[in-house]
Amino acid sequence: QVQLVESGGGSVQTGESLRVSCAGPDYDFGGNCMAWFRQAPGQERVAVANIYLESGDATYYRDSVRGRFTISQGNRKNTVYLQMNNLKPEDTGMYYCAAGSVHIARCYFGAEHYPYWGQGTQVTVSS
Repeated sequence: QVQLVESGGGSVQTGESLRVSCAGPDYDFGGNCMAWFRQAPGQERVAVANIYLESGDATYYRDSVRGRFTISQGNRKNTVYLQMNNLKPEDTGMYYCAAGSVHIARCYFGAEHYPYWGQGTQVTVSS
């Protein structure tokens, strides 16, 4: 079973930074895309950013986070990070890591394309 484990969430003030991490399996599970999704209370889960693991290139950022968030790949196999700078209250939510595979060099942003999910890590930004 493919396990994804998130860490690094917390509570911060507006304008501060956080980095959340996602550790996937240390073997080749067939996935080549990893993504971060966010779900705020009472709202749907939305894509935040994703990364194509074979190149290490980010292939999607949500408009509201572009320029503030950076997704990157770690040295350890199947590890990704989301560096979040200049955080805003609207960034608050449970952040989930997801993994999947594509046959093109660009990851999908829809949650339906990701069969593997972590348990989530909470990020709370107060004003």
